[in-house]
Amino acid sequence: MATKILQKSITTVLFDMDNTLFDLVGAQIASCHAVTKFLGNGDGDALFEYFLRPARGFESHENILDYIVDRSLSSDGMYKNACRIYETGKLHHITPYPGVMETLEVLRECGYPMGIVTDAHSKDATLRLEKVGLLPFFCGMVTYDMVGVKKPAPDPFLFALEMMKAKTHEVLLVGDSPRRDIEPCRKLGICSVYARYGDRFSDDRNKSDADFTIDALDELPGILAGLS
Repeated sequence: MATKILQKSITTVLFDMDNTLFDLVGAQIASCHAVTKFLGNGDGDALFEYFLRPARGFESHENILDYIVDRSLSSDGMYKNACRIYETGKLHHITPYPGVMETLEVLRECGYPMGIVTDAHSKDATLRLEKVGLLPFFCGMVTYDMVGVKKPAPDPFLFALEMMKAKTHEVLLVGDSPRRDIEPCRKLGICSVYARYGDRFSDDRNKSDADFTIDALDELPGILAGLS
């Protein structure tokens, strides 16, 4: 749904990756259950709560170590195996949201260069995109290890603009986080689309400063057609 009328000609489309193209949170929760089953202690949902704490980071393996220590479990040999189970399970459970593959096909056929702006490391981002068969759609990717800061810092977005050889008014970005995707785009003058379907953390998903809001990615071609 458009929040305001924009008179722009979009030439380039950028995407957040996790929870915009596929459900990373769901995959994390599933892998947390596999870890707690291996440990024989607790519940996967309880372990996932550790990943939501800001102290360690959303994907840090130290969250698993904290869980083991807090439950007085022996970490001898268990920690490394638990991390392996977590990463293997997380990658296994990642699948594209409905309509993602078809939408990217449409955008590619329309001639839009597409790029990724993610807080993940390049190795993880590549593995995830390869696993879901989406990597060939993208001609550029900006990751945390490339810029050294995470969103909502402007650096990843500015790096993406340079990489894609596009100006701010020529770019549209799709992301699930109002704080980490939509807000920095608004400040930079980049047209933004709020992927409400992937946002698991906002208290009110009806409020966003994005130019557009979608409940499925297959709504995106219509938005681009209106901006052409």
